[in-house]
Amino acid sequence: MSLRVLTFIVVGLSFALYIGIAFWSRARTTGDFYIAGKGVSPLANGMATAADWMSAASFLSIAGLIAFLGYDGSVYLMGWTGGYVLLALLLAPYLRKFGKFTVPEFIGERYYSKVARVVAVICLIFISFTYVAGQMRGVGIVFSRFLEVDVNVGLTIGMGIVFIYAVLGGMKGITYTQVAQYCVLIFAYTVPAIFIAIQITGNPIPQLAFGSEIVGSGTALLDKLDDIVTSLGFHQYTSGTKSRIDVFCITLALMVGTAGLPHVIVRFFTVPKVRDARLSAGYALFFIAILYTTAPAVGSMARYNLINTIQTGAVGSIEGNLAYDERPDWFRTWEQTGLVAFDDKNGDGRVQYYDDENPAFADEADSYGWQGNELSVDRDIMVLANPEIAGLPNWVIALVAAGAIAAALSTAAGLLLVISAAVSHDIIKGIIAPNISEKHELRAGRIAAAIAILIAGYLGFDPPGWVAQVVAFAFGLAAASLFPAILLGIFFKRANREGAIAGMVTGLLFTYGYIEFFKGLFLKWAGAPWGENIAEHWLFGISPEGIGVIGMCLNFAVAISVSLLTRPPPAHIQLMVENIRVPRQMEVQ
Repeated sequence: MSLRVLTFIVVGLSFALYIGIAFWSRARTTGDFYIAGKGVSPLANGMATAADWMSAASFLSIAGLIAFLGYDGSVYLMGWTGGYVLLALLLAPYLRKFGKFTVPEFIGERYYSKVARVVAVICLIFISFTYVAGQMRGVGIVFSRFLEVDVNVGLTIGMGIVFIYAVLGGMKGITYTQVAQYCVLIFAYTVPAIFIAIQITGNPIPQLAFGSEIVGSGTALLDKLDDIVTSLGFHQYTSGTKSRIDVFCITLALMVGTAGLPHVIVRFFTVPKVRDARLSAGYALFFIAILYTTAPAVGSMARYNLINTIQTGAVGSIEGNLAYDERPDWFRTWEQTGLVAFDDKNGDGRVQYYDDENPAFADEADSYGWQGNELSVDRDIMVLANPEIAGLPNWVIALVAAGAIAAALSTAAGLLLVISAAVSHDIIKGIIAPNISEKHELRAGRIAAAIAILIAGYLGFDPPGWVAQVVAFAFGLAAASLFPAILLGIFFKRANREGAIAGMVTGLLFTYGYIEFFKGLFLKWAGAPWGENIAEHWLFGISPEGIGVIGMCLNFAVAISVSLLTRPPPAHIQLMVENIRVPRQMEVQ
């Protein structure tokens, strides 16, 4: 059976499962639509949270980043894993005890202000649409390869699938769909990793294969990687190039951004009790760890297999580079998507793959007759292409396609639901039409979800970076805007509405402005006004991925200062804060 037919079958069956679950568990009330009726068990919620958490960035891009960045890619692992622990310990139980539907609703009531609620909605929409752009790009990449269509066509297909089960099922449908998606994605991620680990090192456990010797060579995998990448001018795989302050800021931005991500926080509103929120956080951490501890091995093995395919002999020898006419099938199929490209700069018909931006390697490359790197590989394809590069069976490749789609769709659905809830519950019911009926609110939520899907698809056509980078921007925005307001709202009784509003606006505008300046419209208008050394102009040497930390610090400083300079919150608000934070023996919520 051909790979295309097998992929259609496997992916089609997974879609049928998701849509079937959505029909079975479709939302009939606003409680079902927003928080699944608070009836989800801790185990199911932990699995759904893990699926919500492990987005296209986790499934596709983490290993791709590690494959190309090596040690520098560890900031994403540390930040996202540590951030989930921070969320579980600092915020989730308290927000569940508050017992409302959305994060803006908490901020609006805690800071006794509709303006604060609107500002929180604006922050949430900025964060969620930035995040969902990366998910939709991931969907397009998967479909473009395995259904052999253009990326934009693949993106459109993905939008249609999300539309069916997100709009119909709401949070209830999404939750149980995500349980199924977690099972699909984790199986799809670990099975190829086991196959390739055995193939390269003989060790079936990827986490151990990462530090094992290559079969028959007597050389450790990481040592061999260091040798081959440095021989091609790339930086050493096991050493970093980022500055210490940038590593610290990216890691911290990802951590605190996690704790401010509304689509993850809302998952803890779906369980019956506060105790269940803590328990489901523990389950989720276990389920997340399975993928995150496998990712470094997947990334290193993918890079090793890629270079071995391209570099068939000694560096610089005529036989050392792959002849383009003899390129393997995986190369040909990914070329059709545009995500792998070859440009024969010296006209020799062979693929020169090296770091042509490394001035220290330029003279050596010239001596080989090379005139520039001729191969471009999109980082986001490495997990998908790795089984094909390794020559694994077609059913494994089809399984990876289904897993990647499950990862992207699960997170996209959660984000889109958060956006629709912000519009229908926080804006329409909370401010515009407080007396709206439940039936009309539910309809408004579904319409908002449909519109959000269309906007998300549009953003997915031209995201401002690869998947994990776009997601990192979303985390930075969350760190700078919502996280301080939520944390101060729980642990600082003196925080008031004026401080919260000023802090959120300051953090969001500064962080978004910095990202847009260095990554967005400014560069499109002005080209590269500083040449190739844009990093030299970063504030304190902090990249756009890490600038959320500075935005967060500004938010805290402004919020606390303004709160202390203005009137304290009313007594009943301060009592509410105490009730959220202090355990009660008779707790029943």
